[in-house]
Amino acid sequence: MSLSDLLAVARGDRPADLVVRNARVVNVFSGSVDAPNSIAVFGGVIAGTGDYRGKTEIDLRGAYLAPGLIDAHVHIESSLCTPPQFAAAVVPRGVTTVIADPHEIANVAGMDGVRFMHAASRALPLRVVLMAPSCVPATHLAGAGASLTADDLAVLLRDGIVHGLAEVMNFPGVIGHDPSVVAKLRGFVGRPIDGHAPGVTGHRLNAYVASGVGSDHECTTVEEAREKLSRGLYVLIREASNARNFDALLPIITPATSRRVCFCTDDRTPVDLMKDGSIDHMLRRAIAFGIDPIEAFRLCTLNPADWFGLRDRGAIAPGRLADFFIFDDLKSPVARRVFVNGTEIGASAFDRPASGADLAPSFNVDVNQLNFSLPARSSRVRVIGLRVDQLLTDHLILDARVIDGCAVSDPSRDMLKMAVINRHGGLQTCGLGFIQGVGLKRGAIAGTVAHDHHNLVVIGVDDASMHTASRAVARAGGGLVVCDGEQVLASLPLPIAGLMSDQPLAQVRDGYARLLDAARSLGSPLHDPFMAMSFMALEVIPSLKLTDLGLVDVDQFKIVDLFV
Repeated sequence: MSLSDLLAVARGDRPADLVVRNARVVNVFSGSVDAPNSIAVFGGVIAGTGDYRGKTEIDLRGAYLAPGLIDAHVHIESSLCTPPQFAAAVVPRGVTTVIADPHEIANVAGMDGVRFMHAASRALPLRVVLMAPSCVPATHLAGAGASLTADDLAVLLRDGIVHGLAEVMNFPGVIGHDPSVVAKLRGFVGRPIDGHAPGVTGHRLNAYVASGVGSDHECTTVEEAREKLSRGLYVLIREASNARNFDALLPIITPATSRRVCFCTDDRTPVDLMKDGSIDHMLRRAIAFGIDPIEAFRLCTLNPADWFGLRDRGAIAPGRLADFFIFDDLKSPVARRVFVNGTEIGASAFDRPASGADLAPSFNVDVNQLNFSLPARSSRVRVIGLRVDQLLTDHLILDARVIDGCAVSDPSRDMLKMAVINRHGGLQTCGLGFIQGVGLKRGAIAGTVAHDHHNLVVIGVDDASMHTASRAVARAGGGLVVCDGEQVLASLPLPIAGLMSDQPLAQVRDGYARLLDAARSLGSPLHDPFMAMSFMALEVIPSLKLTDLGLVDVDQFKIVDLFV
């Protein structure tokens, strides 16, 4: 498409490729609904709004038309699907752009993992804007499958694979001026740099923002979000499968702050994506909360486009990409037709394989050598206190249940044994501890989805069930399982880096649903015990977590003894 041709269409001197007539257009610039109105599309771009003629014309008869939605921060791998199948879940709902951080697969497969995500996302009817994974590994307190340096990230930027720097999770390294972390920040000066600073306030927050970080999606309270807004950060309100901060943070959206707020999903499972949706679900809930509908649209269109410097999208206006969707109810927008590049998207657009066959095997554990016994060295132990629907945990000190000289699970107090085993080869490390809040009465759950190192995590009532679960994951080459004694109740193989399935979206959803049902049959009351488990090994979110190297006191940022 030449500029002269686009301008000719914009002037009305030649017909557009497509004219959509009689639409009620959501105008995120003026804050109004422009009706009746028409838009002209040429070469995948909006040439103008108003009276035009086109080679193809669609009469909407008063239906609404809005810019495609933008997810400001997501890990596609958490859908347990490849990018084409993830797109099949979100595009029909009106989501046309996602800002994706591939640090899950990068922590397993390094540069090859990032390049896989880039290749699998090309030519999709979903614009996947990859950010450079800044923390591979997340910290020195866990063993990961790869390490990416500032030079590696510079190569990704040079090759046009990444747009900016993804969430800088090692906030202690930023604040303390760790040379390796600072080198990555310097490599992305002038580019968007996403943040990750749970509970960071005061002078420490000042230092974090001064480093060049421009956003944060870890706020859990209004007070925290307002302080971060006051320091100039964009606040990305998150509603993930496990981290549910949406309702608590909606009050921060006021006329004074709304242009600095975006919506993001971060990590959503296939069950939640297909049942509730993605950013579209957050949009409807914001409107139901009482936020003006046009303002709500801004939070997931124009605002993220502005923050990430994507000035070619996020609005219905001349020169913007012709990404939009059509719906009927402004108070509860549900997409019924979606257009990307001015082309209506059908189901066949997502029929693309992405097998990951070129990635190296990612499960390297001799499960027969695992030993989950814990000789008691004290009568009291540190215990991870899981908080429902949150990533933050409590640092508990409880009496141990000791049998035959070993500390064991105590399901009567919901105090279960937890193990994190390095699955990447090289380090033969296994961290053991206890967790309260999972709710299992018998059996065990296990999986290779464990942010962000993605080692093998097992939580169980008894060692026999934990061994069965470990062997089941090994047979699958990575994945998620539920076991009871020697019986495998449910299993979902994830052959691509131990993170993603190569099966269609609906099959992955059904397999995951069976896992949830099996976990509930063993007593867990959690909305999603697997997503909760995956974050209990993430050593960059306070207060107590477990990695393959041991218990991590995140507040002190060091390994601490299990026994007190």
